[in-house]
Amino acid sequence: MLVTTPKTMESLGVPNIDSSSGYIRTIEWDMMNKHKFFPLSMLSSFSVRCMLYPFTLIKTRIQIQKRSEVYKGTFDAFQKIVKHEGVRGLYKGFWMSAFQLVSGICYITTYENVRHFLQQRGVKDSQVRALAGGACASLVGQTIIVPFDVISQHMMVLGQVESHGRSKVVVNPLKINYHGRTKPQIAFDIVQNVYKMDGLKGFYRGYLASISAYVPNSALWWSFYHFYQNQLARFSPEGTSTLLLQCIAAPLGGVTTVLLTNPLDIVRARLQVQRAGNFGHTFKILWAEEQFGIFTKGLSPRLFQSVIFSFTIILGYESVKRFSVNEEYKKEVKW
Repeated sequence: MLVTTPKTMESLGVPNIDSSSGYIRTIEWDMMNKHKFFPLSMLSSFSVRCMLYPFTLIKTRIQIQKRSEVYKGTFDAFQKIVKHEGVRGLYKGFWMSAFQLVSGICYITTYENVRHFLQQRGVKDSQVRALAGGACASLVGQTIIVPFDVISQHMMVLGQVESHGRSKVVVNPLKINYHGRTKPQIAFDIVQNVYKMDGLKGFYRGYLASISAYVPNSALWWSFYHFYQNQLARFSPEGTSTLLLQCIAAPLGGVTTVLLTNPLDIVRARLQVQRAGNFGHTFKILWAEEQFGIFTKGLSPRLFQSVIFSFTIILGYESVKRFSVNEEYKKEVKW
């Protein structure tokens, strides 16, 4: 059995070794036991999505409303949803959104393999590998999840109460009879209506907008994550927990990415729910309504979601990688 030391690992091409401590900073794809990694990764991802789903729902509803006709902000949206729809209203469409677990496995597999491929081709810069890996992973993930996303977002807004003057209107864009019906029945009705209106392409409505929003979002997030991680490692005291630095770097990367990509995410949401034409047309309508407000619309729930999501997903993901690392690397991996 090979005895691994910093020198032998460098000779084997293992990247991201902290030169001062000799510990591996980033656990690579070929260092892990996949039989442990995949189930633990799915469990971690599901737990995080379950906890943060209400913020996804609130963010979507704020993004698709005109100005502030229904909700004045995150807290106001939370209060009104609970008042009119109950606590269960915060989880509308969740079980359909849970299919993202499948795309999540494809996402992370693509991300890690692209990074591994580039590493083998001599690309040493972790930020460049993360940028490319994040972009490719998002492209694969969105291709799988967009149809479920379309259905889920329709379920998120179904039954939402809007005020129009003194009257109140219940949102039901597809004219679905949802009273007394189970969630699978409602989802099936949405599928039928979307197919009748647009055929199969209706399930990929907003696909290009999703790609335009999520591919750069994913690429930037992973790149900023590695950037902040490297910077924190440079200035942190010797012996600082690597996992702690990663859990700080992730929210910083999330905030930076959200600030840069917020308008793209609003266009994506409107295209998928409001059937607002193509990307350019939707952006023109949004600009006419909001002007520079497109940079802040729905920003607070998205920032909050991004900070908490980034922290928890990296805490889970990096912990899962440590639990899954092969025996020969365990002593070289620092918590």
